[in-house]
Amino acid sequence: MTVLYEDNHVIIVNKAPGEIVQGDKTGDRTLADEVKAYIKHKYNKPGEVFLGVVHRLDRPVSGVVVFARTSKALARLNEMFRVGGKIRKTYHAIVCAAPAEPSGTLTHWLTRNEKQNKAYAHRQEVPGSKKAVLDYRLIGSSDRYHLLEVNLHTGRHHQIRCQLAAMRCVIKGDLKYGAPRSNPDGSICLHARHIEFEHPVSHKLIAVDAPYPEGNKLWAVFG
Repeated sequence: MTVLYEDNHVIIVNKAPGEIVQGDKTGDRTLADEVKAYIKHKYNKPGEVFLGVVHRLDRPVSGVVVFARTSKALARLNEMFRVGGKIRKTYHAIVCAAPAEPSGTLTHWLTRNEKQNKAYAHRQEVPGSKKAVLDYRLIGSSDRYHLLEVNLHTGRHHQIRCQLAAMRCVIKGDLKYGAPRSNPDGSICLHARHIEFEHPVSHKLIAVDAPYPEGNKLWAVFG
């Protein structure tokens, strides 16, 4: 965990692949726990530290995560994430095949299988589906892999992973969506690169970039 921005109301960190944002059945220590410990130590705070989880990244994904340090900021950030259009998030993905077109918009209707913890993409609306829209752009290539920049219009479960796989651009290491092999550290090559939003209290523009994960040679190629 690396702190990218902090003030009295908001703290933004760079999540490492493998870290879990909020508690689950594994019982593993969470990113939220790490941030609370950081705040408690840095500001010598007695008692329990308030920290609000605003959004999440899948465990194997890295990049920008925003937390609220006050209840006022939490309520306002939750509303901003819920409404859509108030938060601009940009992701980078290393994929195993180049897209047919160097840029475009993907529109699918996604269904979710809870038992498999997996989303499925449909070309047309089907019962129980939710519309998913993203823009992508090819921004780099190596001998074997390609770097896509992705901007979300909607926020669906596994949206980027599922939609890129649906156009045969599977994210490197993402076995769940068709990658031929896993990454050695269990990560997938999907990184929340940038976030931009109006501060929930001061209303100034916050824009933060997250460096690529260290120790991954492939990210270094594109870095």
